[in-house]
Amino acid sequence: MDMFVFTGILWKEDNEYSALCPELDVASQGKTSAEARKNLLEAASLHLEGSFEDGLPYLRPVTSANDPRNTLPLDTLEIFKFKVDVAVKAYA
Repeated sequence: MDMFVFTGILWKEDNEYSALCPELDVASQGKTSAEARKNLLEAASLHLEGSFEDGLPYLRPVTSANDPRNTLPLDTLEIFKFKVDVAVKAYA
């Protein structure tokens, strides 16, 4: 089983929290920071699973202009690393 490590970025927008994985260009939201983080992990896992099953590239980095680390004050962001376990199966 391979382990992939990605970056998560979390910030508050209006009354909700937004979360982004910049390496995958996968985003999610939640009413709390914990919910947004959980939703991001699920979205990243589903993205990777679908990409592998369909033989598509999984890395789709966001552009610098769309990366919150470049557009929002760093003290308003929570940046964290997360891991995704991926089991690869071969079929003939």
